[in-house]
Amino acid sequence: LWMLEEWPELARGARLAHQPDYVTRRLCGHEVPADTSHALKTGYDLIHEEWPGETLERLGVPGGLLPSVVRSGSTLGEVCAEAARETGIAAGTPVTAGMTDGCAAQLAAGALSEGQWNSVLGTTLVLKGVSPELIRDPNGVLYSHRAPDGGWLPGGASSTGAGVLSASFPERDLDELGRRAADHEQTGVLAYPLLGHGERFPFVAADAEGFLLGDPADEAEHFAALLQGVAYIERLCFDYLDLLGAPIDGELSLTGGAARNRYWCQLHADVLDRPVRLPENAESAFGMAVLAASAGRSTADAAAEMVRVREVIEPRRDRVEHFREPYARLLGELEERGWLDPSVASHARARAGA
Repeated sequence: LWMLEEWPELARGARLAHQPDYVTRRLCGHEVPADTSHALKTGYDLIHEEWPGETLERLGVPGGLLPSVVRSGSTLGEVCAEAARETGIAAGTPVTAGMTDGCAAQLAAGALSEGQWNSVLGTTLVLKGVSPELIRDPNGVLYSHRAPDGGWLPGGASSTGAGVLSASFPERDLDELGRRAADHEQTGVLAYPLLGHGERFPFVAADAEGFLLGDPADEAEHFAALLQGVAYIERLCFDYLDLLGAPIDGELSLTGGAARNRYWCQLHADVLDRPVRLPENAESAFGMAVLAASAGRSTADAAAEMVRVREVIEPRRDRVEHFREPYARLLGELEERGWLDPSVASHARARAGA
């Protein structure tokens, strides 16, 4: 809209292109459609698979400005001779419509069958799953991409995550702190590890802020409370997804920088009371290789052949029971502050048996 205001001449014959559209156009040597994954960010209607014409008309956006759109995984063309000379890629190599980096990482993790989820333990906590039906969220916490096969990839991003660890313990060896934190699993300190203000998943609360209840005996106990707090929020994410009717009982993969810390992965398995898979390679580039290899068959089948799991971590039964009580305490604290809806808190308690 800003560009149309600044350069109204764009309305006469110009064509909007997302970053990957520009790249694929150069590779093919001709105009190519956009993919649904990137077009979603520009307002593409994934339900009806069309641009929202009435809305665009009210905004003064000419219909011809926006590209045609195809599902991710569709063949756009072949590498042309000029692109082959410039890149070294063989002429005639098929060019496939891609996806955003987050969706690509989900493919790399192998989370492509109904009920499977990928939890990304990065600076923030991100969950992405698979559902045959669109999961509607009245609170607007959850949103979905369209899967290459026409299903749905629901997901959400929390404002908590591993970023709070680096901020709380700058220039420290977090792996060493993690090893020491294992001795403080019985801590009475409870943390909601949030940097700054505002939460977006599994609840929306603009005034939410992190808190630490209790006095840690040392930095290792403080670190342990933060690790547990992130795992509790991840559990609450799954409880909220279950309340919405999302399928959540498939395999769970953990990826992201923090997934390199085995103790934290074990902690998540314990708090979630479910096995967690650690893929060998969860890079977005590998996910796009999986997508390209799925031409003519399901992406899930391609992933089943290509994705390798380096380890599966099982929950420890005695720890599973221990973490129920502090999780219930955190639910109460979030509810009391007015951030967590009572119906969500009640559902989470019921699922935890608390």
